[in-house]
Amino acid sequence: MKNRRLTQVAAVVLTTLSLVAFAQEKKGVTPGEANYQAAPSPLANVPMVQSTHPNAPKMTRAEFDEARDIYFQRCAGCHGVLRKGATGKPLTPDITIAKGSEYLKTFINYGSPAGMPNWGTSGDLTEAQVDLMARYVQQDPPQPPEWGMADMKSTWKVLIKPEDRPKKKMNSLNISNIFSTTLRDAGEVALIDGDSKQIISILKTGYAVHISRISASGRYLFVIGRDAKVNMIDLWMEKPDTVAEIRVGLEARSVESSKFKGYEDKFVIAGDYWPPQYVIMKGDTLEPLKIVSTRGMTVDTQEYHPEPRVASIVSSEYKPEFLVNVKETGKTMLVDYSDINALKTTEIGSARYLHDGGWDASKRYFMVAANNSNKITVIDAKLNKLAAIVDVGKTPHPGRGANFVHPTFGPVWATSHLGDESISLIGTDPVKHKQFAFKKVADLAGQGGGSLFIKSHPKSQHLYVDTALNPDPAVSQSIAVFDIKNLDKGFTVLPIAKWAGITDGGAMRALQPDFNKAGDEVWISVWSAKDKQSAMVVVDDKTLTLKAVIKDPRLITPTGHFNVHNTQHDVY
Repeated sequence: MKNRRLTQVAAVVLTTLSLVAFAQEKKGVTPGEANYQAAPSPLANVPMVQSTHPNAPKMTRAEFDEARDIYFQRCAGCHGVLRKGATGKPLTPDITIAKGSEYLKTFINYGSPAGMPNWGTSGDLTEAQVDLMARYVQQDPPQPPEWGMADMKSTWKVLIKPEDRPKKKMNSLNISNIFSTTLRDAGEVALIDGDSKQIISILKTGYAVHISRISASGRYLFVIGRDAKVNMIDLWMEKPDTVAEIRVGLEARSVESSKFKGYEDKFVIAGDYWPPQYVIMKGDTLEPLKIVSTRGMTVDTQEYHPEPRVASIVSSEYKPEFLVNVKETGKTMLVDYSDINALKTTEIGSARYLHDGGWDASKRYFMVAANNSNKITVIDAKLNKLAAIVDVGKTPHPGRGANFVHPTFGPVWATSHLGDESISLIGTDPVKHKQFAFKKVADLAGQGGGSLFIKSHPKSQHLYVDTALNPDPAVSQSIAVFDIKNLDKGFTVLPIAKWAGITDGGAMRALQPDFNKAGDEVWISVWSAKDKQSAMVVVDDKTLTLKAVIKDPRLITPTGHFNVHNTQHDVY
């Protein structure tokens, strides 16, 4: 018995020393990746049923609820709602109980080189919370509720009926140059006039709006919060406002409207993180019409996955189809909406962890980041087939990406990365530049990892790259700009946060460069804490000098912003 106890102690010591070494070496994920993956989930506040595994350590209901909140605030983004594994490893009782509490506490405390943050030694979790989480992951995962048609319809509101809306534009705004800016922690969006730089209105939305999308006609703005609330905003009104809203699930990221000729503004689609599904709605009222589950088999191991999240959605201009990216299974679903009562879907498998992406300049090829596979998937929307899978840098995160004409390689699409400083260029012209088509033709060296967005414009000679999640404040508060005609000379650094002139000491980040309609200005968010001042900085694209700073106490945690014209026409 004594020898057995000594062996157990030795095993714990060796595990601790090993994990300490791993943490000190800082291998695996970068701090930027860790921050991105550990974003909180709106499911933290959703009532769930406690399910206690008979062989798991004892927990009181209060302990279980506290641990559940921590899990959804810190862990669900990587390990999944049901702990079946997503970006992170599975944490189900058949695995965790066998590891034991001491091993799990050590693992949670020190992290791992595979990407697990060192929650204890970093100070993010107390010793008591580390113990709590070690016991929690040995319980059966609590099951969040489903969200079906009755749930959606109970939240669906048509605030102004289509027949009661304006028959023509009722304001003097240059609608095509409006910016829809996410005020993340306030649960709002700001509509900002791109001409005057004045705030038109602040509208209540869901929490942490992820994206804004524009209808094919340019009249309606759709925004979706991480809590899966969709707002439909009529830009023709004297003062633009919400005319319909719905909650399509419990957690979500994506919304889009139909764009194919003859179907403009007819349908809206939204995709959920939980439950794993998408819903097709009427384009003028958001009435839910069709819900489709995305649960199914993974593209690689052909194993069932219970919660494959819908990451990004785009609308084809070649066919009446939505292209729906299903993250964990690694599949793009081409959903034919010409008859939603007899829905036809083309399933294209590529690589797991499909996330965000955008069109190439021709709008035929959908370029999608399979982020934890370090690949870009290319989907041919005309032929409905996989055109290529391209290896790129570590954890690509392009947003919509950036299109421009390279002096040597012709049309290219670019992505930056969360996990390293590279900017990968992929050829996109299979006609005039066939030898470069859908291959990585070059890597540029940027400021560092932690990039979220990259952007250019057909009328610009510059490529803008943010590094908002880089741990170095000098890097995270600035933007790198490349001269497209002379990429070899490196980048120019724009000190965006410094230009904002904020002096209240907030931890600022510069992110998401986006052009105005004319392509001669670049708007960049300066995102600070909820109780600190934030701002929008406007850069003159020709001279790369400061043009304007927009400061307003109502600009609370501005993050993403979307120009109406560029979003409507997929200009990036």
